[in-house]
Amino acid sequence: MRAAEQALRRLELTIVRRLDGMLHGSHQGLLPGPGSEMGDSRVYVPGEDDVRRMDWAVTARTTVPHVRDLIADRELETWALADLSPSMDFGTAAMEKRDLVIAAIGAVGFLAGRIGDRFGAYVLHERHVHRIPARAGRPALYGLLHSLMDAPRARPVPDPVTLAEGVQVLSAARRRRGMRVIVSDFLEQRPVLDPAAERPWERPIRRLAARHQVLAVEVIDPRELELPPVGVLTLTDPETGRTAEVHLTRKVRESYAQAAAAQRAATAAALRRCGVAHLVLRTDRDWVADIAQFVLRQRRMTHLAHRHPAAGGRSGAGKAGGA
Repeated sequence: MRAAEQALRRLELTIVRRLDGMLHGSHQGLLPGPGSEMGDSRVYVPGEDDVRRMDWAVTARTTVPHVRDLIADRELETWALADLSPSMDFGTAAMEKRDLVIAAIGAVGFLAGRIGDRFGAYVLHERHVHRIPARAGRPALYGLLHSLMDAPRARPVPDPVTLAEGVQVLSAARRRRGMRVIVSDFLEQRPVLDPAAERPWERPIRRLAARHQVLAVEVIDPRELELPPVGVLTLTDPETGRTAEVHLTRKVRESYAQAAAAQRAATAAALRRCGVAHLVLRTDRDWVADIAQFVLRQRRMTHLAHRHPAAGGRSGAGKAGGA
């Protein structure tokens, strides 16, 4: 058995055994919801139905309150955008960020397959956005994950494709409503540290979220948050290939940690403005436990929103914010 196949088998066992166990055997999707596309009307049931789904046209015609049902999530398509740019080929803990991207895509794919979704992906790599068609079934998901694992490490190239461009490609594909997952470190060559400033990818994600349910998965490594006290260190920018020697004094390390915290805060604020769910995965943490906790938290919030529609409406996008 090839190394890639062994890695896939370990990934599947990790997701199926551990994640299923943590989610108590539930086969719901990653972001639970009533659906995205309009279905048939039926009589309104007081205390059970959300008044926001009232079908006023049918109610006026029949003089009996009706609500509009929504097509179940299992009938929709799930698409992921996987960032395999050079900055993902970095890791100082249990795995590289690239491995965590594939693990996150695998978890989304297995959960989507459980509820019958077709699953496809777009991949950011060097100058191109590669498309892997959406298909249903475990063999198709295995093929998609094989493609991600076999993808060569990205080289620093002039004018690489950006995350904003990748999201635009994902948004431009006029496919039926469903879930869209963006897995990236959300880093740019020129970091925006002001939480109020708009990020280059922010407007495309906002447009995508206007039509689809969107989950942003931010992948980070602990060395991106703080530097070790090791004296002189040679640093390489993976996106450009440039290197520099830096003397890691206490002041330098403190300044770096402050800038890294500001960058993360700006990313979280931008994703909140986009109104999307935000999950943070780290290479030095148990990513399965983090995904399970995120899913359970989303389900609790969805349950509360259904029980108290007015409160859910007031909370808006904030209830889907950072993890």
